[in-house]
Amino acid sequence: MEFKKLLFLFFLPVVGIQGCVDQNVKVDTYQAIPKQTWSYVNPVKANINITDSMQAYNIYVNFRHTADYKYANIWLRFHIIGPNQKDIPVRQEFQLAMPDGQWLGTGSGNLFTYQLIYKERYKFASTGKYTLIVEQNMRDNPLKGINDVGIFIEETK
Repeated sequence: MEFKKLLFLFFLPVVGIQGCVDQNVKVDTYQAIPKQTWSYVNPVKANINITDSMQAYNIYVNFRHTADYKYANIWLRFHIIGPNQKDIPVRQEFQLAMPDGQWLGTGSGNLFTYQLIYKERYKFASTGKYTLIVEQNMRDNPLKGINDVGIFIEETK
């Protein structure tokens, strides 16, 4: 096989994969929680650079827990820290299970995945660099059965 054909066959999958990336997604993280035990002192953080303060964003929490998680909900604390913006923590509850105990997340076996909406069509106050922080805010500390937590931010249209 000649070199040009080999080069083409090598780059075709790379170009194809890059073409599948959603340009509206600005942040998509997952942080593994050591020993599936999330402590107050281990918040999850993500950074975003805002270049247009008129652009609206949806902000989600990426969340995975095991079947060993013993609650039907979770309370989380959020911080959005940025230029000229005072940090005002917000506490919010998310339902993870139906009243009968059936998990609302997707998955099978021992791991359940959620994308929990925190803010819809949120506009950052100004341009600049922002840090988003998510903390577990349950009575149990550390909180057992939490596999991964992350932040997902997408531009809205």
